[in-house]
Amino acid sequence: MFLKKNSLLKAWISAARIRTLPLSVSGILIGSSYAYYSDKFIFSVFIIAVLTTISYQLLSNFANDYGDGVKGTDDKRIGPQRTVQSGLISQVLMKRGIIILSLISTFLTLTLIIQAFGLKSFYVLIFAALGGLAILSAIKYTVGKFAYGYFGLGDFFVFIFFGLISVLGSNFLFDSVLELKLLKPSVALGLLSVGVLNLNNMRDLQNDADCGKKTFAVFLGAQKAKFYHLFIVSSAIVLICIFQYELNILSKLFNALFVLNSIGLFIHLVLVFKISDPVDFDKYLKILALHAFVFSLLCSFYFFKIIG
Repeated sequence: MFLKKNSLLKAWISAARIRTLPLSVSGILIGSSYAYYSDKFIFSVFIIAVLTTISYQLLSNFANDYGDGVKGTDDKRIGPQRTVQSGLISQVLMKRGIIILSLISTFLTLTLIIQAFGLKSFYVLIFAALGGLAILSAIKYTVGKFAYGYFGLGDFFVFIFFGLISVLGSNFLFDSVLELKLLKPSVALGLLSVGVLNLNNMRDLQNDADCGKKTFAVFLGAQKAKFYHLFIVSSAIVLICIFQYELNILSKLFNALFVLNSIGLFIHLVLVFKISDPVDFDKYLKILALHAFVFSLLCSFYFFKIIG
């Protein structure tokens, strides 16, 4: 009995895909730290925002595991084994997990909104709608007849939620102002997040095409997907460099860390273009996600006045 419970716990941890969580909170770190920089920071709002974002990501991971498992898309995938497809977690049990996480996400969303705006603000309705859309988007990426991930729309939603809404929206929670100074890092982070998804889709391109999952990489084809990757990541590098210049950072060490991260992104592009075996995309997916997280940490350290 203990061994069964232990193996089931390991299966749920696998389904959670812990490695995706740092990227999911990257935008929250930038938006919240800028609120601290502007003397608008509220610790409780920051903590609840992080927890809410993590709940969205976990919900998305569970729903993705369930949706692709039900459709049979994961049967011959190259990447890490999925729990529903492998039978480690049954479809019924995963569906219960999705329902429970949806309720948790809804509770955290409402708590965050009330903590940030109270009950009388007009922004309650706007952010309630955004929260509802975030929960729905997390589920509908692969679940259901009209799952948008199967129609090449995943890149668009990732850019919006991991970039613009994550950075600008989280900052808005603190002072109800749309801070356009954060537009460049929000777009850069959104592009890097799309790059992570594109690497995932390039890895699974042949399997997705065979299963009728028309990701944007499938629409483009293997070679054009690489040029698309070049465009989005190089655009992010340019925006990061411009933003770094605008920050006017005095610390030579801190400037060097920004530059090294950008150089790492450039090297990443060169190496991705040399890939011939789709299996190799997986390790560069992890590296790109790490670069995006490091960028958010560097911005956060500056705005939290840890280094500057």
